[in-house]
Amino acid sequence: MAGGPSTPELVNAVRFGVLALGTCSVDSAREQLGEAQAPFGANLFYPQPEPARAAVERVARDLGAPVPHADVTSGFFEKFEVVLEAAPQLVSCTFGCFTAAEIDRLHAAGSQAWVTVTNEAEAREAAARGADGLIVQGPLAGGHRGTWDQNAQPDGRALRELLAAVRRSVALPLIAAGGARGSGDVGTLLRAGACSVACGSAFLLAEEAGTSERNRALLRAGGRSVVSRAFSGRWARGVETEFTRAHPDMPAIYPYLKPMVPGNEYCLVGADYAGLPEAPAAEIEAALTP
Repeated sequence: MAGGPSTPELVNAVRFGVLALGTCSVDSAREQLGEAQAPFGANLFYPQPEPARAAVERVARDLGAPVPHADVTSGFFEKFEVVLEAAPQLVSCTFGCFTAAEIDRLHAAGSQAWVTVTNEAEAREAAARGADGLIVQGPLAGGHRGTWDQNAQPDGRALRELLAAVRRSVALPLIAAGGARGSGDVGTLLRAGACSVACGSAFLLAEEAGTSERNRALLRAGGRSVVSRAFSGRWARGVETEFTRAHPDMPAIYPYLKPMVPGNEYCLVGADYAGLPEAPAAEIEAALTP
């Protein structure tokens, strides 16, 4: 829920919320961490390798835009220091994995280190580095796919199947993420071996969410949810747009795409998003609880 929907107000309204700090500024991260009330977590985007320069230049040429400056770290190193100072109960990363030294620093600060994974290989690597737990993301999740290699095709296995495979690979607690819309979905994932279930799209229309009015209108209108690189240059699931239809073969150029098309607004959301609840976050959470 990076980019606006996640707010301290939303985090404080539920039993355990996570601040999505992946795309915000360092100052904003510091402010949000100061406003959040324990217990809570924080998520960061892990630094990315530079995408292929030729691909970036080709897309810029096709769009008639200059090649922009882009920060492939998403400010991770500065925000990591801010998070260490705040010491939330849980700190997670997406798009990659903390180093063993970073995990040691989180532990020293009193925070658990969790890692988003999308397959068994990522799970084994995160466990080897000392992660306390894993967020297992399935294909129905809204937002960016957590695949560590942005050039790789995301794993398409159903979340329950993926949970079972990861459970066979590592002996760590698992949070299931992707596609839960009601208490029945949450119960199914808990019975499949998850210790907890992460819900994001279900809260996009919550009163406390920072979802823009434009995106609230898009979500109310309904439509098709698609997985495309044309949102940001990285695989993500969201509301289909003219731009996603026009660029089905967008290469892996995250985070360079957004500054090339500053007017390309989009709304990231999971599959089957029709009828998302519009209510206080606590009511939405209660409806998700088995």
